[in-house]
Amino acid sequence: MRNTAKITTAVLAAGALTLGLTACGSGDASGSDASGPLVVAASPVPHAEILTYVKDNLAKDAGLDLEVREFTDYVTPNTATEDGSVGANYFQNQPYLDDFNKKNGTHIVPAVTVHLEPLGLYSNKVDKADALKSGATIAVPNDTVNEARALKLLDANGLIELKDGAGNDATPKDIAENPKKFEFKELEAAQTPRSLDDVDAAVINGNYAIESDLEPAEDALVLESAKGNPYGNFLAVKEGDEDDPRVKKLAELLTSAEVKKFIEDKYAGSVVASF
Repeated sequence: MRNTAKITTAVLAAGALTLGLTACGSGDASGSDASGPLVVAASPVPHAEILTYVKDNLAKDAGLDLEVREFTDYVTPNTATEDGSVGANYFQNQPYLDDFNKKNGTHIVPAVTVHLEPLGLYSNKVDKADALKSGATIAVPNDTVNEARALKLLDANGLIELKDGAGNDATPKDIAENPKKFEFKELEAAQTPRSLDDVDAAVINGNYAIESDLEPAEDALVLESAKGNPYGNFLAVKEGDEDDPRVKKLAELLTSAEVKKFIEDKYAGSVVASF
């Protein structure tokens, strides 16, 4: 049986408050005690799916007791890792983590990079990006890093031009040229796929695209290139836990030939191994 705890958005909201109140207390033994199972917080797709493959096929032979807990937001996995409720998380990239640590005073660090989920532009109304009409509305994620990433994707494909020096905190205010006068609708990343019927196009994170039955390699009007991409997703832990033998063992399994083949076979280019 799949040993995965699914966390609903409503529970997450309450859980985030509880985590904040208990952040100074001792962590849950199953998350931080090196003698117990390694509990990993993960987004459902593809992160929890990859971890579940490891749990069901590789972990036992490697002597690793692994538990996967699914979260549907981009905040609670880090707060849970910080306070020890879980031992690690797997859902984010370096620019997002840098921004999160800075804003929240957390001490999360990467352990090993596993894969890239190319960000893509999708539409239910046009088949090509250049078919977007003047004044079209484009939904973009509203968190700092993913919004900048979305704008960079549009810039790289000639839809807008960002100001020189626009970085990982770029917003629509950093657009220098917008020849078609696109309007931008800022939404929580998880909501962008649901907006497709209400906007002309949406920039959607790879995991949320897959969860919504989109196939990034086939359905995206434009898609991020994997080459030289800084947004690889990694296993992360609280600083100081990098040498936990369970973490090291999981890092080895996540970058094994078996996992690479699983990613290639299951996601067909919509998720790309980074090792």
